Amino acid sequence: QVQLVESGGGLVQPGGSLRLSCAASGRIFSLNTMGWYRQGPGKQRDLVAVITDIGSTNYADSVKGRFAISRDNAENTVYLQMGSLKPDDTAVYYCYIKDIWSREYWGQGTQVTVSS
Repeated sequence: QVQLVESGGGLVQPGGSLRLSCAASGRIFSLNTMGWYRQGPGKQRDLVAVITDIGSTNYADSVKGRFAISRDNAENTVYLQMGSLKPDDTAVYYCYIKDIWSREYWGQGTQVTVSS
């Protein structure tokens, strides 16, 4: 089994920055995609960004140019650097991993609130 634990969420003013971290533990197959989804108040859970084991990335149009996803394969950790934050970015952010066998695992989520 695999466990994902997110950290780094909090309250930030519009235009500010936050860095989210997600540490994975357990037996993790090396060929995998890790990423972040988010669910805002009254909204569905949507893709934010994903990154493969070899570093290929994909971003939601709403965050492209503002957010950057990265990973440390040796530490099984994925990061999300968030800048130029907007109130619409307010959401619970969930860490995600999917391996080559299509096994999916989710973290419990970390709250990000963007407000003045």
